Amino acid sequence: MPEIYDMRMHDGSRHFAALPTTYSWHTLRWHIKKLKGVSDTSILTDEVTEAWIDFRYRGHAFSVNNQFGEYWFFVEDPACPEEVLEAMLSHCKLLLGSD
Repeated sequence: MPEIYDMRMHDGSRHFAALPTTYSWHTLRWHIKKLKGVSDTSILTDEVTEAWIDFRYRGHAFSVNNQFGEYWFFVEDPACPEEVLEAMLSHCKLLLGSD
């Protein structure tokens, strides 16, 4: 399991993990949507270099952004329970793997 960490962003959200960009953001979005409990999945992209995947999972708002060859994972509520973060990240790791 990739390490879960607690890096607070200026907007109060928590950057909690990174996984390698081994698949396109289209494929990652499709994979995230398959996780039971995920809703409100949307994407904002320039169709060239960057994408933000936003979704809700178990009552918490998440975002995933591709940066520097990695997908960076954020949760809006920094107090989100670790087991929720672990479940979501484990699901994404099934597709993306880790270094």
